[in-house]
Amino acid sequence: MSNLAAGDAQLFEDTFTVTGHDQSKYDRVARIAATSTDNQTQMQLDINSELFSINVGNNMQVVLATSLSLDGSKDDDEEKGWRNVRGESTLADMYDYVCHGKIYKFEDGADGQTIRAYISFGGLLMMLEGPYKKLTPLHVDNTYLLIKK
Repeated sequence: MSNLAAGDAQLFEDTFTVTGHDQSKYDRVARIAATSTDNQTQMQLDINSELFSINVGNNMQVVLATSLSLDGSKDDDEEKGWRNVRGESTLADMYDYVCHGKIYKFEDGADGQTIRAYISFGGLLMMLEGPYKKLTPLHVDNTYLLIKK
């Protein structure tokens, strides 16, 4: 895990190299394919290509977290949403692309040694496939996706 103070709020972190980029279906959305630097985890991710442009061969750090609070405290949806931070520093300040979504489904991988996690960020989809050990902290819940190059 990272040296960030987010503590238990951070569910997953890895560095990926983009291996594929397909923008043929939509004008402002690209589906990227990426492999972690240790070659254990595969990812497919839909991104808003106007907000975050990335090309094949680029590296990016990907984090999934339950909160944007630097101290790792759970976001209170009633009191403070992600847009209402009133000048406070958050994890989002350290990243180039941030989305809020929901982890909604898990499947066993084709080889029986891996698991697939499916996440939706308002219709932009993400699929992570990797060893159980790396993806065990993920569970059906809301999550933030944070990416930086």
